[in-house]
Amino acid sequence: MLGGAEGGARVGSGGLELPPGDEGHEGGSADVPPGTVSLARPMETNSIGPELDWDAEAWREVRTRAQRAGRAYIWLNLVEQRLRAVVAAVLRPIYEPVHGDDWVVAAAGPAGQEWVQRAVAVREVSRRKGYLLDPADDNVVSFLTLPQLRELMVQHWPCFEPYFDDRRDVELALDELEVTRNVVSRNRALSEAVLNQAERASGRLLEMLGTSGDVPSARRLPVDAVEDLVGDRYADVVAVHTDRVRLLRQFPAEDIFDGARRIDAIGIGLNLLVQNFSGRRLVRLAEAGARVRLLFLNPASSAVKRRERELGMKRGELSRAVEMNILHMRRVRARLRDPGAFQIQVYDETPRFTAYLVDGDGTDGIAVIQSYLRRMRGMEAPVLVLRNGNRVVKSGEVDEGGLFAAYREEFELAWADSRPVS
Repeated sequence: MLGGAEGGARVGSGGLELPPGDEGHEGGSADVPPGTVSLARPMETNSIGPELDWDAEAWREVRTRAQRAGRAYIWLNLVEQRLRAVVAAVLRPIYEPVHGDDWVVAAAGPAGQEWVQRAVAVREVSRRKGYLLDPADDNVVSFLTLPQLRELMVQHWPCFEPYFDDRRDVELALDELEVTRNVVSRNRALSEAVLNQAERASGRLLEMLGTSGDVPSARRLPVDAVEDLVGDRYADVVAVHTDRVRLLRQFPAEDIFDGARRIDAIGIGLNLLVQNFSGRRLVRLAEAGARVRLLFLNPASSAVKRRERELGMKRGELSRAVEMNILHMRRVRARLRDPGAFQIQVYDETPRFTAYLVDGDGTDGIAVIQSYLRRMRGMEAPVLVLRNGNRVVKSGEVDEGGLFAAYREEFELAWADSRPVS
């Protein structure tokens, strides 16, 4: 019977008396009779369980973790692939003629029987489940970890010794990578200090393993593993700095200009070169055969006056600074046996950018570029660092060139329209 007794009680089909509804509803009652089964009412949604949303600070933290882990993973991946190739190249000719496909098991010997058998088992599981997407990975070496590859090298060091100068250097570099490898494999937080150590160790190890790279400018600006892999996304831009202070902190003027065979620079006062690279070093560069072309904004031009007004400088302040820089470079030129190797010219057009093209006539060129912004002095303006001839071109694409060529062409046009300084 669905209808309740006196008092508005309601009986369910199971014979249990249901609790009354809220007051004000039909059949409701403020009194709950004895024996009534109470049903839990739903809680408010915002009071269930812990807070699941991440705030902005949490998102910044996880993005930072992901960026560091991603960089570390790329370096570790490069090292591991290179070490696999080296181990296979050295040990395969020794063991494969006798043991065939089991040459890795034979090379591991009794001491490595446990981990090499585990690698064999993982390979079989990967085969069965279709995880081997590339036939080139269908070998036991591809399933060895970095410590196991190292163990093979240590066990057979006399075989590897002819290819390395110092065994201790190799082992120290691998030791430095071990912390990073454990952190990345378990998706834990990686500090910036450990990441920097891993990148340095990876670079040293790759160089020892015979992969120092074929980019000549790597001597001046080492090729970054991430740059090398995703360079097609950013043309030939290899670094962006918010201002010149941060540029010089990471890429000092000594690294930019030292050892250059050619320096072409255009700007207003060229402070990056004139005030951060000594005249004695410029003399040594020129005497060693370097060719230098410096293009200043004419300190007597109306363009200087407009720039002074933009920056809120006193009248004549900028023009005097440019004159001082030109005089300093003239003194440098006067000390040379061949003044023709050190050319100074001025232009009268509106300055659009400052550019320092180092070895810009070859594929190993480096460029430092800053645009002139209305209210920012050169020290405060954003900086681009470019590498010539290093853009990744995918198959089917036409190489349209990067930014380096555009700025080099602008320099040549401005140089042709400028006047020499006596």
